[in-house]
Amino acid sequence: MSSGHWSGALLVAGTTSDAGKSVLVAGLCRMLARRGVRVAPFKAQNMSNNSVVTLDGGEIGRAQAFQAAACGLEPSVRFNPVLLKPGSDRTSQLVVRGRAVTSVGARDYIEHREHLRTVVAEELSSLRADFDVVICEGAGSPAEINLRATDLANLGLAREAEIPAIVVGDIDRGGVLAHLFGTVSVLSPEDQALIAGFVINKFRGELSLLTPGLEQLAAMTGRPTLGVIPFADGLWLDAEDSLSVVGDSVVGRPAPPVGDDWLRVAAVRLPRISNSTDVEALACEPGVSVRWVTDPARLQDADLIVIPGSKSTVSDLEWLRHSGIADAIVAHAKRGGPVLGICGGYQMFGSAIVDDVESGRGTVPGLGLLDLEIEFEADKVLARVRGDAYGIPVSGYEIHHGRVRHSGDEPLLYTSAGASEGSVRGSVYGTHWHGLLETDRFRRLLLDEVADQAGRAGFVSAPDIDVAAIRGAQLDLLADLVEQNLDLDALEALIDKGVPKDIPAIRAELVR
Repeated sequence: MSSGHWSGALLVAGTTSDAGKSVLVAGLCRMLARRGVRVAPFKAQNMSNNSVVTLDGGEIGRAQAFQAAACGLEPSVRFNPVLLKPGSDRTSQLVVRGRAVTSVGARDYIEHREHLRTVVAEELSSLRADFDVVICEGAGSPAEINLRATDLANLGLAREAEIPAIVVGDIDRGGVLAHLFGTVSVLSPEDQALIAGFVINKFRGELSLLTPGLEQLAAMTGRPTLGVIPFADGLWLDAEDSLSVVGDSVVGRPAPPVGDDWLRVAAVRLPRISNSTDVEALACEPGVSVRWVTDPARLQDADLIVIPGSKSTVSDLEWLRHSGIADAIVAHAKRGGPVLGICGGYQMFGSAIVDDVESGRGTVPGLGLLDLEIEFEADKVLARVRGDAYGIPVSGYEIHHGRVRHSGDEPLLYTSAGASEGSVRGSVYGTHWHGLLETDRFRRLLLDEVADQAGRAGFVSAPDIDVAAIRGAQLDLLADLVEQNLDLDALEALIDKGVPKDIPAIRAELVR
């Protein structure tokens, strides 16, 4: 299939975080890839604890891996050269070109900006040389004018690289027209000149009722709305950020069970949760209801409790104890109830954690559910891994500072090198491997075992759930939404030729 005339780059900015930037980028990438265009995603700077390991052994935001899949590409550090992983309200781990280099606060970060600006410019220039089109995703909102001087991902990037921008707004939040107008109006005339149009996301209802507002917006800003994307209930995999994981909410869209019983999964929403997407594979299974919980009362009727990864293991373990959730987990396990710990959650299950790296707390007692001792080291383990569990091939990836110093329990699996990994003691399971639950046969066997331990004899795992195929179908749905609802001719002209020169600036004046 011909690539047509698509050639250039585009920045997708948003009125807010979670406005739909990452899914719109994924949809644009998938649409272009289906047309034979050589396309790549790019997010100069991401702030997220949801990350994956690339083929070259680096670490990038999970959303960029999802976008790479939309392009038919393996994840690469090129697609997300700067990643900030929040470890507290004030500090984040700074990951540059896939490698953690230091921990920074908001003020410290300013000291790195010139170096990071160079890194970002080099990577974007390289991608533009290797691909027909690069679709860039902004970060947060370009209207955060207090941060404009250090901006690497929004209009600071667009101005330096001479890239046109569009702004997407989530109408489901309310006030979207004001959000779009206000986003443009607070910017400098130089930045306004880069914004060529708007996209409305998650629209429900009769489009004719919205049209007069879009016409007025165009008259007030001199910029058209390039499309209105309807709300799609089936889009929920690969959340951009852990912050979008809300406590006491259901994960995905639970399908009716194959057998007579449901399996109820309580996933603990840790304050510094990382790789929250691990539980999404469970939520793909019919008859499995997965709910994020932050209250010990929510654990009482759970069949399986999952403790996911954490960017601050010792701090989150302390939160578990103060909240009463730790006692509920231990009581559940003592009754023979299944519990699963992944990465940081696995580390919490042991007898002791020695941490002079993340928290500086030294030796801290764990929950004592496993005969396991963990010690943190400064160097982070980053690896894509393969192995064998239940006699079947499994795969995943590792991102952690903690090392197993002692394990006296049965291994959960064996690596391809023959080393033991993870732990099993009765109904307590633990592993350092993220993505393990995406191995379909392993997940089904584990769920069958968990259902037996939980007394859910009527639960039957579905024989044909394919998480990779579900992810691919969601990418195709995004591409369909883009093709059916955006002005592709206008987008192609924008990417190829840039922003029209006659787009006006909006004067925002203080009313006295």
